[in-house]
Amino acid sequence: MSEPRGAEDRPRRVARVVLLDPRDRVLLMHGFEPADPADNWWFTPGGGLEGDETRAQAALRELAEETGITEVELGPVLWRRRCSFPFDGHRWEQDEWYFLARTVQTATAPRGLTELERRSVTGLRWWTSAELSSTRETVYPTKLAELLRTLLDEGPPSTPVVLAPEVA
Repeated sequence: MSEPRGAEDRPRRVARVVLLDPRDRVLLMHGFEPADPADNWWFTPGGGLEGDETRAQAALRELAEETGITEVELGPVLWRRRCSFPFDGHRWEQDEWYFLARTVQTATAPRGLTELERRSVTGLRWWTSAELSSTRETVYPTKLAELLRTLLDEGPPSTPVVLAPEVA
């Protein structure tokens, strides 16, 4: 995670990964606000683009850094979302693209977390669709349970679905 861009700048370009294992479980990261560990949530792996890399390249790099998973079949962009949220004393403005990916590699070993991620990420967990639907924990994007169920039932959309903007 690099420094945020303010509302006056172009939103930070982000690539996220909806990583599914052979049992159709999705891998999520558990994070929290560094100043308030009780303020916590689950989210998909991913992060900002670096240099001139493409979103697909960023998705694979971020996935490897944050999870250690490199045996991945990267699929299409499923969803796009704009979001704005406070985190670590900054306002983050992001333009996120969510890529579908599949893997048989389920063991995780983060190997390239940034200093901010080391201070704010507590682990990884594979979730079933049913677990996501029944959890009372905060998950981003907020409708991930419904989105995952639709993905598993209908397959990837023919063009990326634009999710409603989220502002926290």
